Amino acid sequence: MGRCWSSLVFVGKEENRTVKKKESWSIDKAKEIYGINRWGLRYFDIDDRGRVTVAPLKEKGDAIPIIDVIEEALAQGLHFPILIRFQDLLRDRVVRINEAFQGAIEELTYKSTFRGVYPIKVNQLREVVEEIVDAGREFHFGLEAGSKPELYAALAFHEDNESLIICNGYKDEQFIRAAIFGWKLGKKVILVVEKVEEVKTIIKLAQDMNVAPILGFRVRLVSGGYGKWATSAGEGAKFGLSTHEILQATKLLDEADMGHCLQLIHFHIGSQISDILAIKKAVREGAMFYAKLRKSGYELEYMDVGGGLGVDYDGSRTTFHSSVNYSLNEYARDIVYNIMDVCDAEAVPHPIIISESGRAVVAHHSVLVVETFGHSKKMPENMLVTEPKIDHKLVEEAWDAYTSINPNNPMEAYHDGQHIYEEAQTRFGLGLIDLPIKAEVEKIFWMISAAVLKHFHGAEYVPDEIVELESRFSDQYLCNFSVFQSLLDHWGFGQLFPIMPLHRLDEEPTRRGTLVDITCDSDGKVSKFINLYEEGVDTLQLHNLNDKPYYLGIFLTGAYQDIMGDLHNLFGRVNEAHVFLEEDEESGYYIEETIPGTTMAKVLSLVQYAENDLGRRMKAQFDKAIKEDRLKPTEAMRLLHQYEQALKGYTYLDLD
Repeated sequence: MGRCWSSLVFVGKEENRTVKKKESWSIDKAKEIYGINRWGLRYFDIDDRGRVTVAPLKEKGDAIPIIDVIEEALAQGLHFPILIRFQDLLRDRVVRINEAFQGAIEELTYKSTFRGVYPIKVNQLREVVEEIVDAGREFHFGLEAGSKPELYAALAFHEDNESLIICNGYKDEQFIRAAIFGWKLGKKVILVVEKVEEVKTIIKLAQDMNVAPILGFRVRLVSGGYGKWATSAGEGAKFGLSTHEILQATKLLDEADMGHCLQLIHFHIGSQISDILAIKKAVREGAMFYAKLRKSGYELEYMDVGGGLGVDYDGSRTTFHSSVNYSLNEYARDIVYNIMDVCDAEAVPHPIIISESGRAVVAHHSVLVVETFGHSKKMPENMLVTEPKIDHKLVEEAWDAYTSINPNNPMEAYHDGQHIYEEAQTRFGLGLIDLPIKAEVEKIFWMISAAVLKHFHGAEYVPDEIVELESRFSDQYLCNFSVFQSLLDHWGFGQLFPIMPLHRLDEEPTRRGTLVDITCDSDGKVSKFINLYEEGVDTLQLHNLNDKPYYLGIFLTGAYQDIMGDLHNLFGRVNEAHVFLEEDEESGYYIEETIPGTTMAKVLSLVQYAENDLGRRMKAQFDKAIKEDRLKPTEAMRLLHQYEQALKGYTYLDLD
């Protein structure tokens, strides 16, 4: 186990942590602390001026300082928080996933091909889906839909009849009829059966409308997933057919003379699978279902391995839930090899491989930029230390503990300070001391803590108590965003995202802090951050604020966060800027589109507050105030106009 602390790195033991000596600050040190070279996949880096850069095409294109994009977005009228989408990076992810499977197929001489699909649920935004479809055209990259609205969107944006539309999830007649629309248009729409009753409905509608549907069975594997979504697979899984139900479903198809419609076997063992061994095991089990059904006379053509291709959010290449212990190329090779190995052993043809990789396609392409507007500190920097003027036993004892700190007794001084601090809290609760005494004891306790922490900088061993103290001593940085809207997965189940300053990285960050948002909920905070050695540390290294804008980037937010955001406190979607590389531009890029965030009127309408009705109600109150001579007519109308105009504005703070 280990932990980064300021410019120190902890490694080794459980109770006492070994510490390296403090190193001088450098850009390389910044890269190490924030892990950008590990999770950035060469898309993200830090330049020699201490600015985070993005290279959407890696070595094939230019690197852009994100701070420059922010300034351009601000010049175009956007306010924080801002979500920046790098559309070229999105396209690059599509290309790389397809090339990884094509490379594995060629390397292993697999005797079929790959047809990937993008699961719309991961990010349903039109701009994202449209870009993915266009980037995947040369690979016949298709779409996956898990609901009726998603299927209707997929049908409209799907133009390549060589690519697939995979339909997952429970289905009613309208869902199935929508798939039939696709078949009538010559599209390869595959209905994946989740329960036996769906087969009966599909048979009835197919016969009524005189179509031969393309069907797949979702198999409920015994092999489990790994991580937070492990329950997506196994015998207790929500979706899929058991072995007995598969035999029931095939019998129904045979009786309707539709056995030829069964062309696909599908399985899914969960999102963000962190351990490649779980993937290998599931693929082999799924391939055996394919092989046995094929040998039973069903001319299956496709095997869909579902989603699960993970993203290494923390860069540790481990089985932590925010990481993966494999690369994209390893993932592709293992899937191709294990399907091929089972099929060769069973002497059946190699199927067309389908994967539903969504997270790995979209996660990297968007960066949430938030502005800090203050921070609360346990103790200010460079505070003038003076002997307290208050005459009280607790204050005197606290001061004695502080002034007696020396290289031989830091832990003793800390324990004394702790005892006095807790005693003051107890006496205050009983009404035995007043506010000035309590305040003075607290101030001296944090002075003791700072001195003790300073002592352990460069020490050979650091006790766990001091590691915990470092977390208690940290600052809270106030950030203009909502965790519930933009980082719901972090709040919901502790998903970690890379977070770091976007500039000033040529300066050493001398403070440690957590991030708190502008909601009125105590859970509206980020207090776990990525770390190479542990599944999250409690604080992030940050700079002292200097009355200038200070911007933080929250990376790899493109999967799920845009769609699953919650309207807590009625903070809506954030402003967006869509960026494309362009050689002819002096900056090397241009902002192709800006999308304003949700207005107050819009979010209020979502909870049944009509804008016109709000205005009418306020006007009635202003009219009453005029009649009661509490407001002059001119002032009342001016205030009413301000109210109505504010409804058209952004839901987040306007710090300008």
